[in-house]
Order: sequence, then structure tokens, then C-alpha cells
Amino acid sequence: MELRIDNISKRFKDKVAVDNFSVTLNNGVYGLLGKNGAGKTTLMRILADVSTQSEGEIYVDNKSKSSLGANYRELLGYLPQDVGFYKNFTAEKFLYYVAALKGLDKNKAKDKINELLKFVNLESDKKRKIGGFSGGMKQRLGIAQALLNDPKILILDEPTAGLDPNERVRFKNLISDISKDKIIILSTHIVSDIEFIANEILVMKDGMLIEKLTPSKIINKVRGKVYSIKVQEDLLYEIKSKFNISNISREKDKVVVRIVDEDKPYLDGGICTEEEPNLEDVFLYYFNEKVTNKG
Repeated sequence: MELRIDNISKRFKDKVAVDNFSVTLNNGVYGLLGKNGAGKTTLMRILADVSTQSEGEIYVDNKSKSSLGANYRELLGYLPQDVGFYKNFTAEKFLYYVAALKGLDKNKAKDKINELLKFVNLESDKKRKIGGFSGGMKQRLGIAQALLNDPKILILDEPTAGLDPNERVRFKNLISDISKDKIIILSTHIVSDIEFIANEILVMKDGMLIEKLTPSKIINKVRGKVYSIKVQEDLLYEIKSKFNISNISREKDKVVVRIVDEDKPYLDGGICTEEEPNLEDVFLYYFNEKVTNKG
């Protein structure tokens, strides 16, 4: 399957949220990476047919979204940032409700619901009311509802919000398992969510697509720009004022600072070493966002 996003723009009065965004996607996992406010959610809502673009068109196998109509929506699974749950519904009842809205056959829906409840580890909680669920449980239920119709295009907006570390690992394994015959677009600003499961990473900044590369190629973009420098504690303020810092750790009486910069940093009294880059360094490089971890 081919999904082609052709010059999509979205304007809100005097603000451009998505700006001439164009990309062609085939089966696989795509990580949509950008800081908050980059336009990711607006783009996802347009792809999910929840919002209408101001300009441009979306095509599936060369057929426009507008001409496909309901057939386009049948291809979709969508997990928004905030799923509207009925707190008095049980998990099972909620999934039956969504299945009915999607027009699933009741007998097929029963088997699929049981399968998905087990898959997202909610089988033992299926009779519990959603109002008593934790944030992570609600997020897992949201993932289940997005998968009910076995979608060919799966749109996930910040899908790991509220998940604990074990649930995040389970989720990433799930996405890898089902990605063979689907186009999966996963929006996030948490780079670890996509570092090992995305076939390609789409970098979005100020509403525009500025990069589309495999994880290894995009990491290569910052190779030779990542360093660690070991200094005395009293030099830390000076380093913070001069460089983009991705991490800070401490070793005995020294501070080790990880820096992303075009040029090798030099500081009197500091020992500087070039480091192997990772996706967090890429995020800092593109967005100048400090992801400092003080320890």
C-alpha cells in the first residue's frame, strides 16, 4: 500500500500549523519526530480524517481521500492524544461500542475484542469500569480500540504516554509485530519510542517536513558533532551558557557533560572526547532542546 501526503497545509487564522507537508509512505513504521507545537497532532488529525486540511490532498494507491470517502476511514486505526472514554463503561463494553461504530460484524468483533484485550494485557480487567483505570490502562485500551478493524493505516499520536517501562517495551514489540502489512505513523517527542522500531524517521519542525531518513542515516547526520567533556564542578555554569547539553553525569569530583555542537568544544581544564551519537542527540541538534539529565 502507498500513502501519499501531497502538499498538505493547515491554517488557523494567522497561524500555519502544517506547512506544505509532502511525503510518500509504504508499509512499515514511521516515527514522526518533533517538539511540542511542531504540528504533529494537527497532521495526524488530518490523516485520521478528524480535521480537514486547508490545502493539498492525501492519496491511497493514487486514489484521493476525498474520493474514497468512507472507504478511506475503513482503512484507518487512530489513537489520539486524548481518547474520549465513557467512565461508566467497562473495557469490554467500550470495545463493543467502538466495534459497532466501525461497522464490525458482532461475531467477528467478539473474537477480535477477546484477542485484543489479551494482547494489551487487560483480559482480567475487561469487566471493570474505565473510571477506575490508571492512565496506563486507559492508554492500552486506546491502543486496542485503534486495532479493532485491523487497520491498514495506523495513526498513533503520543501512544506511550502514561505507560510504565514494561508497558512501553510491550507496546514497541507489538508495533513491530503488526507492521509487516501496515503503514504505521507514530508521533512522539520521546525519541526512545522510535529509535529501534521505526523504518524511517520524519522530522517535523514549524509545520514542515525537514528530514526523512532511516534511524542510522539520521544519526549519521550528527556524527562528529557529539562530545563529552570532563570538568570540575565550577565550570558547569560556563559550559551551560556556551553549549547545547544533552546529558550531565558525575564521576567522583568531576562532571561529565555530553554536548552536541558543530565544532569540538574547548574549555581550559576540560578533557574532551568525541562520542557515538544517538537519537536524543539528533533531537537536540534539530530542535536545540535541552534534554538534560542531572545526576
